Amino acid sequence: MVFAEIIAWWYAHGWQVFIQKIRTSFSGITDFFSMDSLIRTLFKPFRQISAESAKADASLDLKFQMFIDRLISRIVGFTSRLILLIVGTIVIIVSGILCLCLIIIWPLIPFLPILGIVLTVLGVTL
Repeated sequence: MVFAEIIAWWYAHGWQVFIQKIRTSFSGITDFFSMDSLIRTLFKPFRQISAESAKADASLDLKFQMFIDRLISRIVGFTSRLILLIVGTIVIIVSGILCLCLIIIWPLIPFLPILGIVLTVLGVTL
């Protein structure tokens, strides 16, 4: 009777709880990388360093220096965000595949001890 209840829980409520935990974990990973925010701010300056503009009466040298500062800041911001987008995409794809594999393997786990006994009887060793 207890064995039947364990199996019933494993394939009903347990599987639902497991899928919910996987979904929460995957949601946390996608939220960590915040891809929409990275894409939205892809060309913005890095941490707004030197993002201010020169005043109208500033010298040409100062205006050029501020332009170069903003340009370098945007290049650094673009590069760092692009790297995060690439890494985030790879991590999300790998974790998605792993989550899918775990969901598929879940119903097979109760049969692993039986498989182990059969393999031992057959003489399979590592």
